[in-house]
Amino acid sequence: MGEHKHEHKDGFIPQYLLEKLAKEGSREAAETLVKTADLKEKKTVKPTSEVSVMNRVDEKPVRFIYDCENKEDLDGKPVLGNKIVRGEGDPLTGDVDVDSAYDYSGQTLKYFKEVLNRNSIDGRGMDIHFFVNYGKDFENAFWDPESEIMVFGDGKGRELVGFARSIEVVAHEMAHGVTQHLNHLKYTFQSGALNEHFSDVIGAAVQQRVKGQTAETADWLVGNEIVGPAFPGKALRSMKEPGTAYEGDIQPSHMDNYLDLPITEDNGGVHLNSGIPNKAFFLVALEIGTDPAAFLWYTAWKDRNFIKPNAQFRDAFESILNSAQTLTSQGKLPTNAVNVVKNVFRQVGINSLVTV
Repeated sequence: MGEHKHEHKDGFIPQYLLEKLAKEGSREAAETLVKTADLKEKKTVKPTSEVSVMNRVDEKPVRFIYDCENKEDLDGKPVLGNKIVRGEGDPLTGDVDVDSAYDYSGQTLKYFKEVLNRNSIDGRGMDIHFFVNYGKDFENAFWDPESEIMVFGDGKGRELVGFARSIEVVAHEMAHGVTQHLNHLKYTFQSGALNEHFSDVIGAAVQQRVKGQTAETADWLVGNEIVGPAFPGKALRSMKEPGTAYEGDIQPSHMDNYLDLPITEDNGGVHLNSGIPNKAFFLVALEIGTDPAAFLWYTAWKDRNFIKPNAQFRDAFESILNSAQTLTSQGKLPTNAVNVVKNVFRQVGINSLVTV
């Protein structure tokens, strides 16, 4: 239980962005900063229920949606002090956040199964626990690595709105759980940027599949569904053009502009430097398709020879290149995939560790 495992409680909205909004007068952003800091100190436990006691190999994961009723009870009570308002197979509740969480988690699980050949977050049919309507005007969503739950605020401010109502946010947070189970990428510096990057990749891929988009037709914006009318831009991040999502966006898209930040700033740039691998994924997806690219990335993420907890960008791209060779030889990727990957690495300024 290294301390880095707590860091996901920083949430979908990076601290520096909340600070920017708070500085510009957002009460909700200021309160979310305080609440997020408090959350890091709270201990949470995994919910249990009669039908959710153990992983069931090869069985379908069961979804549980809890309603926090705008309270902040995540303090280790039997079901974290909240009631299950929609379980697997239950009808619509009429609460848009509850029903969105249910539907979008189902669509993400379907993507894991059909495209990645993965049975839920842990690969073994793990049940899904979503806590929606968390806090009053809480402008964030996060994966909790201790209790393996997902928590969504309503974001009722003018800048940010309903986190559970975005398929991309739901898939992004579930992908943090996948990374935790695959390789425990430490949530600091380059390994943390890779952690964020993989969640952006899965969020974009799931969203495109659900919306019937392709790499060419998608906008490649991260978080555009949750920004409100007063947000100073169109999204939180752009995978296509990092650094263009909002006023003051400094996300780099090339190693020449890598931000060498202290750990006190965005955990060493985890939401910022992720722009470099994000750009790489976008470029690969344009050439071979988003689903094949996501399958390639996921295959690479499983290779612990390369992707260790403190993996750097070069390790990740080495793993992607290695996986591209394997999958191409197996006929699972287009024949040009290896050359595409090599060229894209060069385009974002990451050189391979070895010449392959």
